Amino acid sequence: MLKKAIIEHCAPTLAGLKTANMFTFDTKFKNVNKELCFLNKMFNKKGVRIVPIRSGTNKTLFYVYRPERLNSDLCNPTAKSILCNKGYCYKNAENCIAQLAKRLKSEADFPHEIGLFLGYPPEDVMCFINNPQEGVKCVGCWKAYTNPDKAEEIFAKYKKCTKIYMEEGKKGKPLNRLVVNTNKRAKFCVA
Repeated sequence: MLKKAIIEHCAPTLAGLKTANMFTFDTKFKNVNKELCFLNKMFNKKGVRIVPIRSGTNKTLFYVYRPERLNSDLCNPTAKSILCNKGYCYKNAENCIAQLAKRLKSEADFPHEIGLFLGYPPEDVMCFINNPQEGVKCVGCWKAYTNPDKAEEIFAKYKKCTKIYMEEGKKGKPLNRLVVNTNKRAKFCVA
């Protein structure tokens, strides 16, 4: 069920702790469009979106994100530099997501800049792009090169959040009650 997959793979985003998560879901025998529309109606009110970002014959990669937070993340000068170097034309976060989706469809491997879309520190993303094996200080949701203590703290928060959300989901708590409302006025940067 899509609800269970969202809770299992996206709890930190639902809780407002993380910019975004991605997960793959078996869509071979399911028409998820109706469910996706329903979820987005519920999520959008609370500052979260879910979009299919790559589809195959049997599976779809979903991107669950907080648009305001993603826009802020991508406005970081290091993030903008990485995106520019990777051929992105920065207009806004949605435009960058469309470009990422295009790259995901055309490339066999995940583009290394994907970490920027998941809220990973741009400095760590840059280190990973430049040399993924050299200088790794710790590994969790991402490879941390620059601030391992902070990264370990974040990894622990995400793990705890996921555990709590999965327990609440098993108890039958409705998905809409698990999504924290972080809607605020969007702050946009100038490209």
